[in-house]
Amino acid sequence: MSGPIPDLVVEAESLVKRFGEVTALAGVDLGVRRGEVFGLLGPNGAGKTTTIECLVGLRRPTSGWVRVLGLDPATDRDAITALVAVQPQSASLFDTLTVRETLELFASFHAAPLPVPEVLDEVGLLDRADARAKRLSGGQLRRLLLAVALVADPRILVLDEPSAGLDPSARQALWGVVERLRARGATVILSTHHMDEATAVCDRVAILVAGRLAALDSPDELIRQRAGLADVAFTVAPSVPDGELRAVLGAAGFESDPVRDGIRVRVRTADPDALVRRITFQTSLRARDLSVRQGTLEDIFLELTGPADDSAGSAAGGSQLAEEDRDRRL
Repeated sequence: MSGPIPDLVVEAESLVKRFGEVTALAGVDLGVRRGEVFGLLGPNGAGKTTTIECLVGLRRPTSGWVRVLGLDPATDRDAITALVAVQPQSASLFDTLTVRETLELFASFHAAPLPVPEVLDEVGLLDRADARAKRLSGGQLRRLLLAVALVADPRILVLDEPSAGLDPSARQALWGVVERLRARGATVILSTHHMDEATAVCDRVAILVAGRLAALDSPDELIRQRAGLADVAFTVAPSVPDGELRAVLGAAGFESDPVRDGIRVRVRTADPDALVRRITFQTSLRARDLSVRQGTLEDIFLELTGPADDSAGSAAGGSQLAEEDRDRRL
């Protein structure tokens, strides 16, 4: 077995986690670098939350090993708690405490917490500081959970579906928080179902499928490697013959469909810039309504994960509940 690598703050090697007959993780290798935003992507039941639970010491792996800042998160609980903060998908808060009181309570658990007003301002809850937790909307509760994690001033922040239930402006604010954490040198690990979120904030992403690592790289590099073709579309007059289109488009090939005011032409190409130049320079085409759609992280996600299927997630979830008490005693 190899040892920890100094440049990495989170490492997992051959990580396996089974719940009865269900294998939630089947030999995952991960390394998260200091100061990066690392995304965990995958469909329901892929193993994202189980991975997070193993990384922060909430579950012991069935086999393999994990190191966080050189520590074993399952055995070095006190040290890990002081260095790593987690915002789970859901958690119970004290309904009758105000937002400020909630954060002051959790701040009291740490030796050097951040100032409570600063954190409330960071997550956009300063104007709700005197509201009781039970009066908050779903999105505001998510922001309060984020504040509870941030107030510890952690070296590593783990966010499990942090933008669930947030409106677009709140999601943008969350991305700003993540960006400022990175600027301060903190490491952020987040799981998300939003491909635009992963593309916008993550330095690298790992895509899990059925408990296995299907892809790992920066969003831009994954797109370059796996979604290199772009779709170019434009409209020409009905009188433009197919022969002229073939002469301009060359070996690329094309599809065409009649539309109200002409023919809509679609081409897939690895060099959309060159193709657009040819189309626009060929003045006899009189092409209009040009559009270029590059490959996206969502295209790669769908390619790797296939059709949605919740059966694996349901089976794993049932086994998790059955073994939850046993795991807590380990």
